[in-house]
Amino acid sequence: MNGSTPSTVKSAMRTIDILEYVVARPAGVVAQEIAAGLAIPVSSLSYLLATLVERDYLARDGRRYLPGGALERLASPRVGLSLADKVRPLVKSLRLQLNETASFFIRDGWQLEAIVTETAEQSLRYSISVGTRSPLHCLAAGKALLAALPDTELDRYFNDTTLPAFTPGSITDTARLRAELAEVRATGVGRTREEYTPGICGLGMAALVQGVAIGAFAVAIPVPRFTAEVERRTIAKLEQAVSLFTAAEMPAV
Repeated sequence: MNGSTPSTVKSAMRTIDILEYVVARPAGVVAQEIAAGLAIPVSSLSYLLATLVERDYLARDGRRYLPGGALERLASPRVGLSLADKVRPLVKSLRLQLNETASFFIRDGWQLEAIVTETAEQSLRYSISVGTRSPLHCLAAGKALLAALPDTELDRYFNDTTLPAFTPGSITDTARLRAELAEVRATGVGRTREEYTPGICGLGMAALVQGVAIGAFAVAIPVPRFTAEVERRTIAKLEQAVSLFTAAEMPAV
């Protein structure tokens, strides 16, 4: 070893130094002062500042940089965070580990709503916007949430809704969907194969807190990449995300 600091560690140290420098000057500070005060080259500083602003760790007011909202959220008690804030790091982790589009959905009546989504960085990928509402019966997250319902509420779902077809693969038969939901209850994994979007398979898993489904994590995978090994690995990562979320939400003893 030559004793030099790896560039990745140097970037991390510089990032921390910048945050501490700005937090110590809550009225704001210009880039030139940060560069001079921390001896960071302007070329490197520009990239780091842009990244911190993009992630809301810093905010800009004209030429001045100030502490951003993300720093405040990190300091806040977890109970003060929104559900989206709580699951966002887990959704991001799913996307980074799998390089497939990952999302977290909640149930809004008899529809599914995406509240956090991270799109895969591949040319062939699935994309969904935050706020998008979709039918429960043909998305993996929707099946996971339906399977988590008590029998009486599930009966009400079937009484109140129809099962429209969106692709030739959509399940439109009540008995067939009930049978599939029984399997989801047994395995904990919701599955879809080109039931809502042609060429896309989905895997989803409900996040339960004290027996109540708060929402569901899901990963969307194009058919050409959906192998048995990819399915196995995705399920393992979904189980990990659910476990981490549930552990964080359990009341302290």
